[in-house]
Amino acid sequence: MNARHILVANVFFAPFSYGGATVVAEQVASALVKKGGYRVTAVSLCARNDLAPYVVIKSQKGSIVNYLINVPEHRSYADIYNNPEVTARLAELISALEPDLIHAHCIQDIGTGIITAAEASHVPVILSVHDFWWLCERQFMIKLDEKYCGQNPVQIENCKGCVDNYWAAKMRFNHLKSMSEKVALVTYPSQFAKDLSEASGFAEGRGVVWENGIKPPDRDFFDKQAARRTRDTRITFGYVGGPAQIKGWPQIEQAFTDLKTDDFRGLVVEGSRDNSWWQEKHLRKLSGTWEIYPRFEQHNMDDFYAEIDVLLFMSQWKETFGLAIREALARGITVIQTDSGGTVEHGAVRSENLIPIAAPPNRLRDAVSQVLQKDKRNRPVYPVVCFDDQAQALAALVDQVLHDTEHAA
Repeated sequence: MNARHILVANVFFAPFSYGGATVVAEQVASALVKKGGYRVTAVSLCARNDLAPYVVIKSQKGSIVNYLINVPEHRSYADIYNNPEVTARLAELISALEPDLIHAHCIQDIGTGIITAAEASHVPVILSVHDFWWLCERQFMIKLDEKYCGQNPVQIENCKGCVDNYWAAKMRFNHLKSMSEKVALVTYPSQFAKDLSEASGFAEGRGVVWENGIKPPDRDFFDKQAARRTRDTRITFGYVGGPAQIKGWPQIEQAFTDLKTDDFRGLVVEGSRDNSWWQEKHLRKLSGTWEIYPRFEQHNMDDFYAEIDVLLFMSQWKETFGLAIREALARGITVIQTDSGGTVEHGAVRSENLIPIAAPPNRLRDAVSQVLQKDKRNRPVYPVVCFDDQAQALAALVDQVLHDTEHAA
C-alpha cells in the first residue's frame, strides 16, 4: 500500500518556526513520517521584501519539504483570513502535489483559501483549532482593556466595543463559520475549546478533542534535576510568559514583592526573538534571587526544567491548552496555575494551587508560601501524551476521514 500523503498547512514551519502550534505541527509531522505509512509535505508563509509578492519558495528540513508563500507585509483586513492570491498558490500546489488529505493545522494569515482550494480538488480537510482566531478577530478573546472577554457562546453582536469595523468583523465571523462546514473534521486541543466553539455555532457536530502532545523528558533529565537540587537546595520558581497583564505577570510581581522571605530562586524565560521582553528592572523589587533565562527550544528544554521546582502559570484568559503545564508535570514539577480554560484538563491540578482568574495577588502569595513551607520538591511524574501518541491519534483520524471519503465517492 502506498504511503498516505498529507499536506499540512501551518502559518510557520521548519526551518522557520515560531510558536507552540508550530512546534506541535512539526513534531507530529515528523512522528507520522517516522511511524511509516505516511508522507508529509508542508505549506507555510514567509514575508521577505527581497522576493516578489506571492512567489513560492521551496525549503526542506529532514524528510519534510516545506513550500513557503511569500506574502507582502501590508495586506487588507479581508486578505488576512481570505486572500485570493494565497488561495491561487495553494490551488496550484494541491494540483501539483496531489495529497490524499489536507491538515489545515494553524492557518492564521494563510486563510480559508486552503479549504476552498481543497474542495475544488476534492481533497478532504481536517481542520485543527488552536486558539480563538475562528471566533475572534483579536485571536485570543482579549478585550482592549487586556481582560478576557468571557463570552460563552461568542456572539458577534457583542463584539462592537472591541473591533474597528463591526460590519467587516461580522462578515469575517460569518465567512469563517460557513467555511467550517466544508471540512470533514475539526480537532480541538481541549474539551473547553470544543464546547465554546460549537456553542458559538462553529462546526457544530464536526468536532473531536485531539490533545496536544509534548516532548517527554530525556533519559538523563531526572539525574540533572537531582544534581541541581543537591547543588542548590533552594526552591526555584519558573515563569515562561512575558511581562504582560494577560499572562498574569502583575499578579506574580505583586505576590513576590510582598513575600517576607528571600530564600528561593526565580527564573523568567526570555521568550522573544529580540530579547525585548525582559530587563533587570522587572525583577529588582521581587523577593528572592531572580534571573533572566535565555529562550530555549524543544531540543534543550530539559536544561530549563531541570533548574525549576515550581512552574507559575498565571494566565488571565481562558486558553485552549497548556503546553508548558504538561511539560512541567511530565518532569515532576509542581504547577501553580489559574483556572484558565483548557489548561486545567490535565487531571493533576491541586485545589490549593488552582487560582481563579482575576483573583487578588494574595491568593498567589499564599500558594507560594505554602510551597516554601512544605519544601516538598519531589512530585510524582504525571503521565502526559507525547508527540508519538498524538501522531498515532491523528493517523486514526486521517484513516477514518479517508475511509469515509472513499466510501462516499
